[in-house]
Amino acid sequence: MVRLVVEGYVGLGSNLGDREAYLRAGIEGIARRGLVPHALSSVWETQPVDTGEPLWFLNMAVRVATGLPPEEVLDRLLEVEAEVGRVRTSRNAPRVLDLDLLMLGDFRCDGGRLVLPHPRMWERRFVLAPLDEIAPGLVNPGSGRTVREELAALPDPHAVRKVGTLALPGARPV
Repeated sequence: MVRLVVEGYVGLGSNLGDREAYLRAGIEGIARRGLVPHALSSVWETQPVDTGEPLWFLNMAVRVATGLPPEEVLDRLLEVEAEVGRVRTSRNAPRVLDLDLLMLGDFRCDGGRLVLPHPRMWERRFVLAPLDEIAPGLVNPGSGRTVREELAALPDPHAVRKVGTLALPGARPV
């Protein structure tokens, strides 16, 4: 059986411990699980959203290619989170690593476990700023606007700042 390979986007975030090391472990983990990274954004330091926690995040976005179905991609992302020690306690709690499947080809779903495109990605500067580096022309199917256009129109007041490139063996930053 031939699998159709599609492009997808994963958002990464960490606000506990060695945040850079956790981002690196996330990228290496998804690569080992058949989600081939094709582009990496810079690392961005971002203000927490929807939480009283004071710990700022490091965030980035990765473009991947895979022939796996969306639910399998989600399962593999959750495996990577668990492998690096993420323990889910409450929504928006501090975390060593958060991997969000943002989009996967043209797949659309609205199930209990998975919603694609990610339901809040278009409302969050910490997602759109890194994504703009690797996919500025990616289109929001709800509005018809590109990532770059959505980012320019975003009323989200939370601070984001580019901090640099993640040191990853063999990686080519965008």
